Amino acid sequence: MFDIAFSEMLIIAVIALLVIGPEKLPKVAKTVGHLLGKAQRYVSDVKSEINREMEIDELRKLQAEMQTAARKVEGDVQTTLRDTEADLNKSVKSIEDDIAELESSKPATTPAAASTTQSSPKAEDPAPEQTVGPSPKVEAK
Repeated sequence: MFDIAFSEMLIIAVIALLVIGPEKLPKVAKTVGHLLGKAQRYVSDVKSEINREMEIDELRKLQAEMQTAARKVEGDVQTTLRDTEADLNKSVKSIEDDIAELESSKPATTPAAASTTQSSPKAEDPAPEQTVGPSPKVEAK
């Protein structure tokens, strides 16, 4: 605590012995020891309180940094979600438009058109069976 060498302490002890006297010296030394102990505890308490305050300040700064980082991450997530939602909506709209275009461009199928699209029989296949009988009559009016 103080930068006092052993020789200096010896000189102080000899002077105290001469000034105070041998009867009161132990009592004065005990009182001085208690006072120095109290002073050291007080200094120690002040140091620990200062350290505690510094730690609390550091924790507050860390908390503020974490909250800022959390807000930034939350904003990034919200932005990503909005972008993804917009992309999905565009994709769904595009698919709906393609379906509507396909439905509107599909030609109306008629039985005659359906029969022309069928494949012709192959040479290896036997001839299709023909029915012999009366042909349907068409009535004229």
